Amino acid sequence: YHSEKNVKELFEQGIDGYVADTQFRKRDPRFATADRHKGESRRKYYAPKDFIYDEASQSCICPAGRKLYRNGSHCLVNGYEAVKFQGAKSACVPCTQRRQCLRSPEKTATRQVYFFNGRSQNAPETYTHKMKRKIDTPEGRHQYSRRLGIVEPVFGNLCSAIGLNRFSLRGKLKVDIQWKLYTIVQNLLKIHRYGAVFG
Repeated sequence: YHSEKNVKELFEQGIDGYVADTQFRKRDPRFATADRHKGESRRKYYAPKDFIYDEASQSCICPAGRKLYRNGSHCLVNGYEAVKFQGAKSACVPCTQRRQCLRSPEKTATRQVYFFNGRSQNAPETYTHKMKRKIDTPEGRHQYSRRLGIVEPVFGNLCSAIGLNRFSLRGKLKVDIQWKLYTIVQNLLKIHRYGAVFG
């Protein structure tokens, strides 16, 4: 799975891996029109796109029509520069749309929203960004797409046909042994069924 730690380990060990991040499909030009195939959104909370942000005047209006005040014009969030806005208590506390705006309206008084301006030039490059550059190339997308024919069928077969829905043992060593036993069975079945064809 994608994480800074996992991607860093791939680079440091010289493994030619391709690990997709959560925004991988959104950056792929082949999926640019994917939203038109989606049904009505089931999103429960307001997202930044529901707020009206005017970059020229540095102002922001919430979905309820209230003006938020700017309390940070050069914020740095995970290496990205952002403009931060926050609602006033006098507007947010009595608002009838609190449940759509705040995840914990009983604990949080006001809504904060960030609008990002891109990656900061002073921020050091992370291994995640190195992987994004690598996987977004035509070769990277091609290599990643190969998992559908190489890896995914194996996991599907292990779960559906062989019955590995969960590990029944606890501890790293025992789970490793159980995993290897299941994969040995997977490989032996393939040899039994198709080995004569290639022999």
